[in-house]
Amino acid sequence: MKEVTPTDSEEHVRRRVSEKCSVDESPRFSRQQSFGRDIGHAAAETYLVTRLSFNLLGYLGLGYQWITRLLALACYAMLLMPGFLQVAYLYFFSPQVKRSIVYGDQPRNRLDLYLPPTSDGLKPVVIFVTGGAWIIGYKAWGSLLGLQLAERDIIVACLDYRNFPQGTISDMVGDVSHGISFVCKNISAFGGDPNRIYLMGQSAGAHISSCALIEQAIKESRGESISWSVSQIKAYFGLSGGYNLFKLVEHFHNRGLYRSIFLSIMEGKGSLEKFSPGVRLKDPRVKKAASLLHHIVLFHGSADYSIPPEASKTFADALRAVEVKTDIIIYEGKSHTDLFLQDPLRGGKDELFDHIVSMIHAEDSDALTKDAVAPERKRLVPEFLLKLAGKVSPF
Repeated sequence: MKEVTPTDSEEHVRRRVSEKCSVDESPRFSRQQSFGRDIGHAAAETYLVTRLSFNLLGYLGLGYQWITRLLALACYAMLLMPGFLQVAYLYFFSPQVKRSIVYGDQPRNRLDLYLPPTSDGLKPVVIFVTGGAWIIGYKAWGSLLGLQLAERDIIVACLDYRNFPQGTISDMVGDVSHGISFVCKNISAFGGDPNRIYLMGQSAGAHISSCALIEQAIKESRGESISWSVSQIKAYFGLSGGYNLFKLVEHFHNRGLYRSIFLSIMEGKGSLEKFSPGVRLKDPRVKKAASLLHHIVLFHGSADYSIPPEASKTFADALRAVEVKTDIIIYEGKSHTDLFLQDPLRGGKDELFDHIVSMIHAEDSDALTKDAVAPERKRLVPEFLLKLAGKVSPF
């Protein structure tokens, strides 16, 4: 498969991506080629993750807390495996998923596109940045969200980015910014509406994407050269994020992400302010940049112990203090993973999903009408497994 470079024209981008799905050989040979590519891609990704995992072990050492959490994570994943396998099948074999489009020249500068089943008219776009404690983030973690939003006629671009120890926070923010730029410039080639782009991040991805958004606004307010504009982002959705690193150092240390590791990820104590959006907004010099920000919507579960809901509440206060339109929605009794994993795997009605879709379709009466009669999403995991997973979750 040829790789897409960030300097390609829209038509060139679309043509290169489509090459993986439209070869001239017989259908049988084409399927064999596609399957072989998928196996090769999976093997390459497995090798990368394994290699980085061993590198990470050198940083972590033998710590009791992270070992117990790793075991809990394995149990958690096994309990949710029935749903994960169904999503993985669609991720690898659905023609509506365009995997690993290259958006930059750095390692892991790739994104996955989830396209709606219909191609009538330009579609709204969500750029999604996955979480993973800045260590295990991966674009495929957003596949469930991408597939479900695509069913509602919304294009989703899930960005990958360098994780620690492959990169530190400035690399992650830079990668995400490059990915946003690529989507803004090229999404119309895939049927996306460049005037209806939404940025969303979850957990560590919410922190990284908010840093990229604030940094872009600051550059723009200073008249610096930019490759994309904050004005292109119609709204920002932050899910279960942490936006003040000063308040998270000890919290994460007590939960197994040790202080030394966390500060290494964040490039030392001296960089905590730079990568704390909630703190940067208090700087009077940032007031002009804040005026460029559009609608900010923060979501959090009240029973989130990985990143407490106060993180979103204080960020909302900081945004409102500089007159940024901000909404915050707290879901009672929801944990760090309930909103992003257990609830979507449960099927049926989902408050968070309905909130996001209703905001994206707010100005599209036809889409709202379709949403009102859309079938409920099917259950992917039995309820008793979801409840067990919630009890053993390390998050």
